[in-house]
Amino acid sequence: MSYSIEFDPIRLPPEAEDLRHEVRAFIAEERARGTFEKGERFDKAFSKRVGAKGWIGLSWPKEYGGQEKSHLERYVINEEFLVSGAPTRAHFTADRQSGPVLIKYADEAIKRDVLPRITSGEVTFCIGMSEPDSGSDLFAASTAATRTNEGWRVNGRKLWTSNAHNAEYMIGLFRTSPATQDNRRHGLTQFLVDLTLPGITMRPVLHPNGNHDFNEVTFDDVLIPADHVLGEVDMAWKQATSELAYERSGPERFLETYSILHQLVDVLGEAPNDRAAEGLGRLVAQLFVMRRMSTSVAGMLHAGKEPVLESSIVKDLGTVWEQKLPDVCRDLAAFTEADPATWLRFQEVLITNQTIAPKLTIQGGTTEILRGIVARGLGLR
Repeated sequence: MSYSIEFDPIRLPPEAEDLRHEVRAFIAEERARGTFEKGERFDKAFSKRVGAKGWIGLSWPKEYGGQEKSHLERYVINEEFLVSGAPTRAHFTADRQSGPVLIKYADEAIKRDVLPRITSGEVTFCIGMSEPDSGSDLFAASTAATRTNEGWRVNGRKLWTSNAHNAEYMIGLFRTSPATQDNRRHGLTQFLVDLTLPGITMRPVLHPNGNHDFNEVTFDDVLIPADHVLGEVDMAWKQATSELAYERSGPERFLETYSILHQLVDVLGEAPNDRAAEGLGRLVAQLFVMRRMSTSVAGMLHAGKEPVLESSIVKDLGTVWEQKLPDVCRDLAAFTEADPATWLRFQEVLITNQTIAPKLTIQGGTTEILRGIVARGLGLR
């Protein structure tokens, strides 16, 4: 079965733009108190202050601590925090996708226990999908969960697990039955995993610059309670596919290296030469198009749709763009005369973004996997 790809023409509503001014005022207050001077992206105290504003789980039901606002209003908060470099990692994953999964599939007691702690910024989540031998091919996952009288015993490994070393919980995708000949997606189940359980160990997977973001998480006969199953046993492929629409469509998929574009504007100054002006114009136009596509997906999610193909396109285009951005900015600034302080700052931000760019392919699915999803959705494979 094939599907058409459509990006609904969405514009941010007035209430979202009003919220933008409130978020910018909050960011200014945080800058004044020195929050951003630390250079850290993980700051639980900051996340608790964001939670106190009601900005985590903004679109969730009020009974679980949410505000029942739109995905488009959440989009504005996310966008402003990304552009400013706010330290949101303590709550970002739970806000973006883990919370919605729990709302839809978790036991009611778990919802009432965990979701309010997410919205207050108290707990951090990570996503356990990729594995050493399967990478972004989620349906090849082999980490096994075996049913017992006590619950489920899990053995295996997850790799490239972002922020697991700081997280209290994981949404894990484990194999509970073999795949069938007709359906290789069959046999996977999602679980809520308490990362303090005995038998869980972590090993850091460092970036070339020494930063610690990714992890290898090993499960050695870990017992997970039966009520921590999320949704239907063996049928998590349907759930995981829907979850990826949240993970792959937001502005974080093209704004991770945005800071170098901001620095490029400073280096070029008010009167860039024709070559630099044309190059800058192209980058801004490309950024505008990706933003429109991303807001469209946010609007479709708010309308209850599952734009899996559209979100895959946003992730693919966004990753390629943000990976190339540092080198394009370097070339455009190469023949520019700027004051030493501005030039030094540009070089510092350039080096930072060049070193993080390679990892962007891994986060949220590789380019090859994403293009395969799109091709399959269009009936081309």
